[in-house]
Amino acid sequence: MTGTSPRPGGIVLAAGLGTRFGGPKALATEPDGASWLIRTVDALLSGGCSHVIVVLGAGADAAEALLSGRDRITTTRSPDVAAGLSESLRAGLAKASAAEPRLDLVAIAPVDVPDLGAAVVARMLAGAGRQSLRQADFSAGPGHPVIVGRDHWNALSATLSGDVGARDYLMNNGAELVDCSDLGTGLDVDSRPPIT
Repeated sequence: MTGTSPRPGGIVLAAGLGTRFGGPKALATEPDGASWLIRTVDALLSGGCSHVIVVLGAGADAAEALLSGRDRITTTRSPDVAAGLSESLRAGLAKASAAEPRLDLVAIAPVDVPDLGAAVVARMLAGAGRQSLRQADFSAGPGHPVIVGRDHWNALSATLSGDVGARDYLMNNGAELVDCSDLGTGLDVDSRPPIT
């Protein structure tokens, strides 16, 4: 890659059934009607991703309709939504591996992180490349996005199983924690406190 900047892509994990939530999070909206899916895709694109891959499963047809006509987005489907997060992440990495133009790294985020913004994505991508392994760090602890350079994709995919994503691989391979606590909470919908 001498003389050229690494090409970052994004992966949105939006395939889950949303059993605890009450329905597919790919179709969820804020009280004002804003789509979680569109918000997450826009944060990744505005933060510096050249292209975003959206992994769908439950509610996939309706989610694809939401994304219809938008540039720099492709979708893929998790082959086994019931198998958990691992299948979604593996599907996203496989799609990233085949992407043209070639991607050098990906910023990975689930669809259910309400305050994920472009500034967090941009900070995480700054200076990242094929060998990068990073995780955003917030006051509540590590969160998203996660940056995974292309050199890690095959090894990460080989470790995935069940309803666990990249967490173990990140810990076992010395992922760099990047402080983003000034930019948000990093809390997903299942972990944030309820609105009272």
